Amino acid sequence: MKLTTIIIAMMLASKVVAQTEAIDTAQFVAVYDYECRTQNDEGTPVTDRMQVVVQVGRTVTKSMPLSAYKEKDMEEEDDIITAHQEAYLHMPTVWTGYPNGQTTVRDWIFPHEFEGTEPTPEIAWTLTDDTLTVSGYYCQTATCKFRGVAWTVCYTEEIPSSAGPWRLRGLPGLIVKAESEAHTFCLTELRQEHTPITAPEKNPDVQRMAYAKLLKHRNDVYGNRQYPKNPFYHVPDLNGRILSLGGSIRHMEVFEFGGQQLAFADGHPLLTKAHVYQPLEAK
Repeated sequence: MKLTTIIIAMMLASKVVAQTEAIDTAQFVAVYDYECRTQNDEGTPVTDRMQVVVQVGRTVTKSMPLSAYKEKDMEEEDDIITAHQEAYLHMPTVWTGYPNGQTTVRDWIFPHEFEGTEPTPEIAWTLTDDTLTVSGYYCQTATCKFRGVAWTVCYTEEIPSSAGPWRLRGLPGLIVKAESEAHTFCLTELRQEHTPITAPEKNPDVQRMAYAKLLKHRNDVYGNRQYPKNPFYHVPDLNGRILSLGGSIRHMEVFEFGGQQLAFADGHPLLTKAHVYQPLEAK
């Protein structure tokens, strides 16, 4: 169903034309249900949910939100609702193995888009003797503590790949399920789609830096206790006015349906209230 855009505020005369290049070809595509257990701005427990799509290539693995994989314009109701729900979970796009074996992370933290790169870290897994069946696959289990967060995962050697969702990787089989105190990834679909794996868009407005600096900025912004009630607290010249956009924002759209307005800046959802941040990487 088409939606009507009720406000389009152009911040500049033109938009950046996305430029992407294929850097690998997916051997298969894995789709995971991801959920985060947290609290809303009033302290009430909530569970946020989204899907994460992982393209597994020969040298590069790309993990991203479902909306980024679909790459559709904000024209369909389902796409708008999906993107808005994803905003509560702060899931970046991650390229493992790019460039030259490194890891690149692209993240949008209002009002800027950021890119961080670092050498791909090795995760110190401890393999266990436990076995179980998850999503129809015979799995073994392993544990680790990665960037301050403890994980228990199930992986299957039936799918000979060291990949997994987000940044989890490095086991002798595809990760089927991964769980921490606040987060759960669970494989729901495996597709034999040989789709191009594209590099980050060549956008000159993206702020590029070492990944450690990006991680600190993300945790500082989202981890602040002001964030759930005022997601724009860290933009001093905004003065509480969502339409007074800053940074490199070029245009804004506000969609209305069901008596609710959802705002997007350059295709990224803007939340007027958020949920308590549960970092995937605590440090």
